[in-house]
Amino acid sequence: MTDAAPPATDVPVRPAATVMLVRDGATGLEVFMMRRTFSASFASGMWVFPGGRVDDTDGGDELEAICDGLDDPTASRLLGIPAGGIAYWVAAVRECFEEAGVLLARSRTPDGLPGPVISFDRPDVVERFERARHEIHDGHRSLLHLCETEGLVLTTDAIHYVSHWITPKGEGKRFDTRFFLAAAPTAQEPLHDDGETIDSFWVSPVEALERKGHGDLALMPPTIANLEFIAPHATTASAVAAAAAVGVPRTILPKLRHDADGRLIGVAMPDDPDYDALP
Repeated sequence: MTDAAPPATDVPVRPAATVMLVRDGATGLEVFMMRRTFSASFASGMWVFPGGRVDDTDGGDELEAICDGLDDPTASRLLGIPAGGIAYWVAAVRECFEEAGVLLARSRTPDGLPGPVISFDRPDVVERFERARHEIHDGHRSLLHLCETEGLVLTTDAIHYVSHWITPKGEGKRFDTRFFLAAAPTAQEPLHDDGETIDSFWVSPVEALERKGHGDLALMPPTIANLEFIAPHATTASAVAAAAAVGVPRTILPKLRHDADGRLIGVAMPDDPDYDALP
């Protein structure tokens, strides 16, 4: 006999981080998106940005040494938490590297000045970092160790916090997710891992929203809202400037709508007229 599923109110809310990689494409601003596998227990088949849970390895005082231009008090203040905020930035970088093969890091110069963003421009470099990517994903190596051995620091000064979403009560899995935005490195080509994700592409935010409207691109409400945030911007510079100006975004906790028989019929957002009346 198996144990019964926990009540909806007892489902733990796990911290998570995800990052929108943007670039200037041939016709304007583009964002990198990936499709989650249909066997995933959460958001199966959905198109998302690279991201995932904040792990224990993403936190700790030693992580500040590899976070360029960001310390934990500043990160925690932006997130509205007492401490440990820098772990969300580290998680965003780690998940982006594991899932999309993009490492948001720059070289560390001997005099401490910012160096160039890492380039995967030689076969030996590509092979070395691809091996490191799998080692980090499998837990055999940490992002901290990679940065120390390669002489890198994370470009956390250029990764901007733009929104905060919490999965509604009633879902089988719940996440407290912070969304970030960063310019994609020019000498790294994103990909999907063929594990948790099965497809990927660069797309203009406007096109992604149009395809959602036509029913051929499955998107969750947080993804839609973040695409709407960057859609008005024609260039990476404009989108990054807007992201840097956000400051502390409000927390968005959607609520599930059910009919009289308890069937799920929709999702209510904080600005909807019936939001406060819902349990």
